[in-house]
Amino acid sequence: MNFQNEMNSYLRYLLENYKTWSRPEDALDEVSRQVRQKMTEDFANKLRYKEGSKYIKVIQGSSVHSFIVKEDGPKFKKGDILKAASWNAPATNFARGNVLCFNYGNVSWAGA
Repeated sequence: MNFQNEMNSYLRYLLENYKTWSRPEDALDEVSRQVRQKMTEDFANKLRYKEGSKYIKVIQGSSVHSFIVKEDGPKFKKGDILKAASWNAPATNFARGNVLCFNYGNVSWAGA
């Protein structure tokens, strides 16, 4: 894989996106801040990727978040972000963005 930096940027984007899903930090009480911090740490610790032969699988916890295309093909370009159809396969209807262009489209922490 030639784009480790881009993959790390994608994972950072997902983590930053996760942090924005609830109320702003200054609107939380101390207990809520602590819970939010713990949840964010758990999310970050369980966010990883695994390289396969055709795709890079982005995993969050026990779920597949998305797949990244490793090489140009007839339908997709290297770096394209694909929604997960199952644990082992992406949805091949259309790309949701591209990690090499730092274009994450409508991808959020919850999925592609």
